[in-house]
Amino acid sequence: MAHPDPTKDQVDFGYQQVDRSQKAERVRAVFDSVASRYDLMNDLMSFGVHRLWKRFFLSQTHLKANDHALDVAGGTADIAIGLAQQVGPGGHVVLSDINARMLKEGRARLLDAGIVGNVDTVCANAESLPFADQQFDCVTIAFGLRNVTDKPKAIREMTRVLKIGGQLMILEFSKPVVPLLKPLYDAYSFTVLPKLGEWIAKDAASYQYLAESIRMFSDQVTLESMLKDAGLGLVSHHNLTGGIVALHRGYRL
Repeated sequence: MAHPDPTKDQVDFGYQQVDRSQKAERVRAVFDSVASRYDLMNDLMSFGVHRLWKRFFLSQTHLKANDHALDVAGGTADIAIGLAQQVGPGGHVVLSDINARMLKEGRARLLDAGIVGNVDTVCANAESLPFADQQFDCVTIAFGLRNVTDKPKAIREMTRVLKIGGQLMILEFSKPVVPLLKPLYDAYSFTVLPKLGEWIAKDAASYQYLAESIRMFSDQVTLESMLKDAGLGLVSHHNLTGGIVALHRGYRL
């Protein structure tokens, strides 16, 4: 799969092509629609397996007490909660998302988890992060990169705000590597997911987009090359659930 072309006027929005300038607003509308039921839908869609993926993801941060972390496109704060627990009261976590309604849900979840004082929330576009260079020990983005308009630019921004030796971690849907898994996964994604969206979130179209956005996203090798192009070193990926999801990482050297 080729790299996304940042010079194209048209970009993917699921299987549709839309003007580059419109994608962020279209994505924002999707997540405005599903924000209040986002976590419930994640549990239903993945049979709860997303929690295991995220638990493994968090286990790989190597964060220590008093470190600083940034979770990009962090929405409802499930990753930020884990990061805050890892860095402790002397550390600092920033939860960022382009979508204000998702951040509202995230702030409520942080309060419910009893996390106050070491997490800030910032409404920000991943392509233009409002943070100084070399500010964070670890930057994470979980299931958010595929919704970004200019993915290489977002990766460069996340790299920019990493400290030397800091780690960028990306958890994202990827390409199944088990031959029999792909047709089953496709059938589930395009038959069951929109129906769940219709029944639970009252929005089949948004979950049709989410299924399509997964299929249009880069494969493991292409995403690795994007991390290398951003200047990251020791780039690697680890497949989960047969490649349905992959953890990618790279370090700022």
